[in-house]
Amino acid sequence: MQTSIEKHRSNQNPVDRAIILLMFAGTLLVAWLSLTYRDTWSAHWPSYNDLLSSLPEPSAWLRWVLGDISEVAFYKHEFASIGLLAGAYLAYWANRCGKRWQGFAISYGTGLWPWIVTSSLLGLLLSNLLWGWTVTSNSWQPTFAAFVSLPAAMVLMFGGGWKVAINGAILGALLVTPMCLLIVNYLCNPLALPVVIGNVLGMAIASVAAFLLCRYWPGLVKTAPPSRPTVSIASPNTSKTPDFGVVWTLRRVLADFSEAPFCGNELASLGLLLGVLLAYTLNPLSPAYGSGLLPQLIAGQALTSLIGVLVWRHQWKLRGWYPTYVPLVSVVPAAVLSYGGSWQVIVSSAWLGALVAPPLACAISARLPTDMHAYIGNVLSMAASTLLIIPLIGLLIAT
Repeated sequence: MQTSIEKHRSNQNPVDRAIILLMFAGTLLVAWLSLTYRDTWSAHWPSYNDLLSSLPEPSAWLRWVLGDISEVAFYKHEFASIGLLAGAYLAYWANRCGKRWQGFAISYGTGLWPWIVTSSLLGLLLSNLLWGWTVTSNSWQPTFAAFVSLPAAMVLMFGGGWKVAINGAILGALLVTPMCLLIVNYLCNPLALPVVIGNVLGMAIASVAAFLLCRYWPGLVKTAPPSRPTVSIASPNTSKTPDFGVVWTLRRVLADFSEAPFCGNELASLGLLLGVLLAYTLNPLSPAYGSGLLPQLIAGQALTSLIGVLVWRHQWKLRGWYPTYVPLVSVVPAAVLSYGGSWQVIVSSAWLGALVAPPLACAISARLPTDMHAYIGNVLSMAASTLLIIPLIGLLIAT
């Protein structure tokens, strides 16, 4: 008879082992970087400006790539990224084992998280290899875009497997990242628009092109015509209906922090937040682009999610899932980084974002063709909401 350890080992597939090795390698990398910078920065972790000024040194480049994993939340730090991956793997393991404490089933209960993170990481590495030359000590670039866009959406749309994962990663690096680069550098920067608009608009345009390519060249993914997956917040191992009470609300707010990287799970979010708070403790000018505004940023993100969950609770009950995370990774961070962390900026951006962005995202997604993933509607809503709300906040705080 197999022991419990043998059974656990027999259930691990190669992707599981690869993820464990990746997390272990990330831990070793952080240890190596800490030793590298020990004498120069003493008790503090290097700041964001230190990272930029050290480019293109290998250690700085590795920090940049690792930081890309958590950049969608505007944290841009290796500790936050490692915390996100560690928490997400724990949530995936708990889901597979049917643990009661798993929280919302990671990646909507599809069981595809290993393929999602594999394709996303491959896309991230390819993007940095192809477009990393655009990053300089005084020029930020959206090399993170492929990690939270097309590769994951293609896996959710067409299922797991190496064909989908690899082709999704390649298309992400060849379409998403350069499109974001073009819009950020030739539209957002000249017009002084928040760069998040260029990031998410580039994701949307490139993803539409990629899904059209898959429509006319189905061999990229599979021969069977795809159908849009049903999103569910419940674990596939449980049929219990949420009570949508206080505890559920707080859990949902926490889960929204990891919704953009297609996790939507409390453990993943907890790892993300613990990692970035550790980074802030070591050096307040290290995460969040060295702005020193991390506490205000997190407060605004939590507030807009809370408002959204409360205001749109009936939509959560009706649909089982609702994009209340949209302003958390668009409107609020853009407002805080543009106008500072005053309570007027935090409250106004949280309210306006929560009221406008989720229903707009839902409306756009409902009108997409069935062979395009609904996340496209979410990122289009991020672009439109930010473009509309950020100038309005500027007017409000100026009066």
